[in-house]
Amino acid sequence: MFGYVRPSNDRLTEEERQTFQAAYCGLCHTLGKRYGAAGRMILNYDLTFLAMLLSEGGVHPIRKRRCACGDAAMDVAADMSVILTWWQIQDGIADHGFFKGLKYRAAALLLRRAYRKAQRRQPDFDKETQRHLTALAALEKEKCPSLDRPADTFAALLAGAAQHIADPVKRRVTEQLLYHLGRWVYLVDAADDLADDLRTGSYNPLTLRFPLEKGALTAEGRQQFAATLDGSVRAMAAAFELADFGVYTPVIRATVYEGLYLVGAAVLNGTFHRRRRERQAIRKADTNDA
Repeated sequence: MFGYVRPSNDRLTEEERQTFQAAYCGLCHTLGKRYGAAGRMILNYDLTFLAMLLSEGGVHPIRKRRCACGDAAMDVAADMSVILTWWQIQDGIADHGFFKGLKYRAAALLLRRAYRKAQRRQPDFDKETQRHLTALAALEKEKCPSLDRPADTFAALLAGAAQHIADPVKRRVTEQLLYHLGRWVYLVDAADDLADDLRTGSYNPLTLRFPLEKGALTAEGRQQFAATLDGSVRAMAAAFELADFGVYTPVIRATVYEGLYLVGAAVLNGTFHRRRRERQAIRKADTNDA
């Protein structure tokens, strides 16, 4: 995943921040337990959000600090996290030449054993993920001018992560929430990569849909694109209000109602620095012995 999905700290109480940290550390702990160091390497905010949606919402003490461990749904989230990351790496390998793709090939070598375990544990999710990414690659290869078709393909991929939720109502709600989240993530990532894609000539649906000026969206283009992003967030919010996500409800609310808007605005303004923030968060989790 990409590291865009995080709550707004200003909307969280101190206890709610600890709950979010517990989910982050819980996923880190579960990834480490099931997949070793390679599993912990992939930890990020997006995958933590997925884990909270899939989780039963429990948090309990471990090593004198709260950690969301021992939840069977957290195991499933860890498995899916490995599968999603593996196929994201494969996409990176396919999109880059030999030298620029070396970092992706190195990451694939580190994650290969973990992926094979996750594939055995979640074969259906792996198959569907590969199917959707193959369809997405075909759209990108043909330089599909539609904004919706590639975004919806990635959205359907992410919605499949809700398949293990037992309650049919919550499963349907979570599918819708993840679908619109997937659409939002795809579009935000396209905006974040716009300058690089223009420089390299890589496919980016924004270049075929919105007016550009000096390698960036025009003011009118930004306004139109922001409205598209906001539509996805509003659809997420409508789904979110239909289910109870337990102890994680305030954190998910702070993500949907403010965090996504802040990240989207930062990406459009060119002030979002995903990789540095993720590295800082992961170092903090490691320091805290998640």
